[in-house]
Parts: sequence; C-alpha cells; structure tokens
Amino acid sequence: MEIRVLALAMLLLAWQAAGGQNLDRLPQAKGVLAASAGQCVFLDLWLARTREQQLRGLMHVRDVPDAWGMLFVYGREQEIGMWMKNTHVSLDMLFIRADGSIASIATDTRPLSLKTIRSGEPVSRVLELKAGSVKRWGVKPGDRLLSP
Repeated sequence: MEIRVLALAMLLLAWQAAGGQNLDRLPQAKGVLAASAGQCVFLDLWLARTREQQLRGLMHVRDVPDAWGMLFVYGREQEIGMWMKNTHVSLDMLFIRADGSIASIATDTRPLSLKTIRSGEPVSRVLELKAGSVKRWGVKPGDRLLSP
C-alpha cells in the first residue's frame, strides 16, 4: 500500500514539475515572426487546432521558453476572445488575420485573470508568447507571422 501511495505521489510531483500540461503531446511546427523593425524571429510552436486543445491552451504551464509559443488555429476568421484562467504566466497575445498580418496585440496579460481579451476584428489565429517578447523583438500590428 505504501509503495502505491509513494508511486502516486512521485507521479503527481513529476506532472507538476512539467507544468501540469504535457505540451510535448501537442503537434508542433516552426514559424517566423517578421517584425517591421527588421528582425526575424524563428519560433517553435505548439499548435492548438482542436476545441479541446484550444480550451486547455497554456493552462497550468509555469514557464514558456524564449522563442516558443502556442498558436491557436481556427478554421475561419472570427472575432476571438481569450482569457487567462488557470494560466500562471503572463503572456503576449498576437491576434493574426488569415493573410498572416497581425491585427492587434495584448501585452503582459495578467495571470489567472478571467477578463476577456478581444481580438477587435475577425482573425484566424492567435499566438501566445512569453510576456515581454513583443517589446524585445519590436513587434507591431501589421507585422507578419509566417507559419504553417
């Protein structure tokens, strides 16, 4: 009995250490963020294509590595509302049109907030990055994401 309890405790600790979300199980792709400041940033992306993946997003993740992001891919352009429920890290959110241009940006989002962050116009994708990335790379609305 004690061995089972110990094994379960170790499994839970390992799960929490990994951020509570197994991002390695998500499909991955490469992307390039082309900033008008002349900088191109090569990104590794986790793809959230299904409704279930989009609902989970980066919930329970404790750290987002530099040059990594989660790309939410929707089937058609639509107005999007995001929130930070169960998201423990501050993020920058880029709302992206079907042509790859950035429509709007929300920076330094507040962890665990239930406030809706809106795209402001129809978009087909949302890219979530570690907070501070947009400022560091000089990304602005109108810049482009080249991705799958």
